[in-house]
Amino acid sequence: MQTIVLDTNCLLMILPSSSPYHKVWEDILDGRISLCVSTDIVMEYEEIISRKLNPQIAQLVVATILNTPLLKRVSPTFFYHLIKADPDDNKFVDCAICAGAELIVTNDTHFNILKTIKFPKVEFMTLQEFSNVNFVA
Repeated sequence: MQTIVLDTNCLLMILPSSSPYHKVWEDILDGRISLCVSTDIVMEYEEIISRKLNPQIAQLVVATILNTPLLKRVSPTFFYHLIKADPDDNKFVDCAICAGAELIVTNDTHFNILKTIKFPKVEFMTLQEFSNVNFVA
């Protein structure tokens, strides 16, 4: 089982049942992937989904996430400020570090800076790469 932090751009991509990445959403719901979130991440999920789709869908998605079987809610108490190009992305990094997540799933190139940082080491991969991983519950 993988423990991940999911960037908002990837969440939007896994929701539609017609998406080639929808299996990631199903794996989260079925407990084959443990999703880590902070309050800031949940708030961003709701804000962006409300804007891109509608507020009702956003509330439903957030409620579903908050009730997934292996959800790991964390409250980061230390902020590393590792991503300078888009400081808002640091919420995902700080959550991953605090939660002990194995990786962040993102298609955002701002995370590429993490390849150059030795400590704290934060792994990430694109949704395309991650969707090719086989999960065993």
